[in-house]
Amino acid sequence: MNLSTQPFTPSADLARPSVADAVVGNTQTPLFIRRPNPDDGWGIYELVKSCPPLDVNSAYAYLLLATQFRDSCAVAANEDGEIVGFVSGYVKSNAPDTYFLWQVAVGEKARGTGLARRLVEAVMSRPELAEVRHLETTITPDNEASWGLFTRLADRWQAPLNSREYFSTDQLGGEHDPENLVRIGPFQPDQI
Repeated sequence: MNLSTQPFTPSADLARPSVADAVVGNTQTPLFIRRPNPDDGWGIYELVKSCPPLDVNSAYAYLLLATQFRDSCAVAANEDGEIVGFVSGYVKSNAPDTYFLWQVAVGEKARGTGLARRLVEAVMSRPELAEVRHLETTITPDNEASWGLFTRLADRWQAPLNSREYFSTDQLGGEHDPENLVRIGPFQPDQI
């Protein structure tokens, strides 16, 4: 058996504010944006449950995102460690210049602060995504908050936004609104 010689950072140390990608908010209520860790899985699950109309995945799925996809995901936590924001996604293997944003959630305590944009931009600014020039996501036609976020991102990044139906109601089992594929880009990293 080969043992890794790479340094190991315990989960508790990963949650410390000193490893945050960004500190947002104000001095009374700072929020720390950072890569997720295994201890965040349940908090992410609880956050997404509290953010309808988001689809809630299993706690196991959020644990996988917090570990296997941590470089392309981010959480925002308050000083007590409570998860108040989350973004998940991945760089597409068949299009390495494209980041697919799967889910973004902002808890009630942090709404109206611009946290969703800051989470997305924190991930998009990481060295692991240096070659990314397009952002894709899916949005239901009636999700005004998500349409607003992605329209603002496209404007801020000075990049075109295109949309088309991606998954129909029938493809989603007949009980889910259709999902539109939304694509922003190309954009320049210095616009983020």
